[in-house]
Amino acid sequence: MNTIPLRTGSDGTNPEIGGDPICSISEVSKTYAGGFHALDGVSLEIRKGEILALLGPNGAGKTTLISIICGIVKSSGGSVTVGGYDVGRHFRQSRSLIGLVPQEINLEPFETVSNTVNFSRGLFGKPKDTDYIEKVLKRLSLWDKRKDQIVTLSGGMKRRVLIAKALSHEPRVLFLDEPTAGVDVELRKDMWEIVRALQADGVTIILTTHYIEEAEAIADRVGVIDKGKLLLVEDKSTLMQRMGTKQIRIELQSALESIPDALSQYELEIDKTGNALIYTYDPTGGRTGITSLFSDLKSAGLVLCDVQTYQSSLEEIFVDLIKAQT
Repeated sequence: MNTIPLRTGSDGTNPEIGGDPICSISEVSKTYAGGFHALDGVSLEIRKGEILALLGPNGAGKTTLISIICGIVKSSGGSVTVGGYDVGRHFRQSRSLIGLVPQEINLEPFETVSNTVNFSRGLFGKPKDTDYIEKVLKRLSLWDKRKDQIVTLSGGMKRRVLIAKALSHEPRVLFLDEPTAGVDVELRKDMWEIVRALQADGVTIILTTHYIEEAEAIADRVGVIDKGKLLLVEDKSTLMQRMGTKQIRIELQSALESIPDALSQYELEIDKTGNALIYTYDPTGGRTGITSLFSDLKSAGLVLCDVQTYQSSLEEIFVDLIKAQT
């Protein structure tokens, strides 16, 4: 992947990341005709320069929220500002700050890559800038394909064209709605690198995804939406530390049929083979009980062969959160 920066500061450095929120969402709700409540009082502040992953099952309200922020769908209540502009009263100004990569690949099949991206820039009233478009296409490994018709491209390359279109007018905020849906694992990881590089340029990125490992790999913060409600928004590392659990797998020299009475206080589990004990604990607790466990294991006459640790994944935390709501 090409790592040529897009726009940089006057001193050649990337724009500053942080400061005031780039996007503020306050008590946003949406009820469609027929009474379906897609969003229910969602409030969220998106930090400048961050990567925010929105997770949730189908129908949770992720796409509706993005559509409201982008001014495509009108909310039933609440307010949204982007870069200080209200999306309802100042649509043109707020929308010019936003790039949107939709789930669906909807491109003119017989147009060239270069013309497609340049046309999108013109739609936002931006003057022609061949140098900037060249940098965008090179960043996305599309420069060699610039004269090719869209119809000749692979699915992965078409998704890159969608990103190039979204970046064509130099937005400060980029929404990626299921950006790696239907692409293979190798291309998915390549797309992650593209997202990280865009963040390094100072672009704020909000992505929705069904691939929770995607959020775990690249997000700074994670938001979970279910049934139109924002259940939480938290720094990824803090969330995994606060809600994740750890396990110790203790391999034994001899198999067990049952747990000795002397170890009953630890709520240990015997694995299917009988050759290992599983101990689950909260790493944020003041005392984990690990030291006393190993002492009591020795007192019980159990001989250890190996010890392994395991940390809960973001996927397990997400599943537990959704289950708690049902």
